[in-house]
Amino acid sequence: MATLLVTGGTGTLGRPLVDRLLGDGHDVRSLSRRPHTGQERQRLRVYAVDLLDGTGLGEAVAGVDAIVHCATSPAGGDTEAAGRLIAAAKEAAVPHLVYISIVGVDRVPLRYYRTKLAVERLIEDSGLGWSVLRTTQFHHLVLELIKAGARSPVLPVPAGLRVQPVEVAEVAARLAELAGGAPAGRVTDLGGPEVLEARDLVRATLEAGGRRRLLVPLWLPGRTFAAVRQGGNLTPEHADGRRTYAEFLAERAEGGVPAQPAGTNSSF
Repeated sequence: MATLLVTGGTGTLGRPLVDRLLGDGHDVRSLSRRPHTGQERQRLRVYAVDLLDGTGLGEAVAGVDAIVHCATSPAGGDTEAAGRLIAAAKEAAVPHLVYISIVGVDRVPLRYYRTKLAVERLIEDSGLGWSVLRTTQFHHLVLELIKAGARSPVLPVPAGLRVQPVEVAEVAARLAELAGGAPAGRVTDLGGPEVLEARDLVRATLEAGGRRRLLVPLWLPGRTFAAVRQGGNLTPEHADGRRTYAEFLAERAEGGVPAQPAGTNSSF
């Protein structure tokens, strides 16, 4: 049994990861700005720490065998947060830092991707033992993006866009395996089992939700979308995920959906 700290422990990935680590018998600490439920508080040690501030971070990392860094914010601040976490980990002599990144951060010039790549490099140069796992987009993210577009009766669909959605529980299982082992550096990417056209994903999602929308192909200009059309966001050679997007949608339709993180809508 190891003592492990998960940052972003109440997020879409953090929750199933914490559950997996607890199920494996580890002593788990969760660091998050969001509150845990009363039941969760009884099962793990919770640290309410904002990584951009860092207050209380030293206590959270003291004595841990590994940190799994899942906390992120598309709004910005990830490099500063990672810098504080790395400094605290070095001060506490933490032997292993595991980071979750995204397939294509070195190929798709999206600002958020560039930030993720910058954090990877901070970790690689930190002097700590480290492991980095890149994955494709989670099923949940694909669903939420389509739901957002489906608020309108006309739904633009990016032309030439392909996605390889992966099951978040499978990502959590891989991270748990890495956290319980020795530092492994940049490990093999983890992609979903299928590469799907955006229009097919949209149609399947609308059908599962009982909605009908007019789909309009949309050509998006620029280097970022050119890179995506070229497959920069995909890893077909590592389509190691098992659960398909269709299976994900079917489980939701049958009502067997795990509780969603606070602030998300679990119904389509």
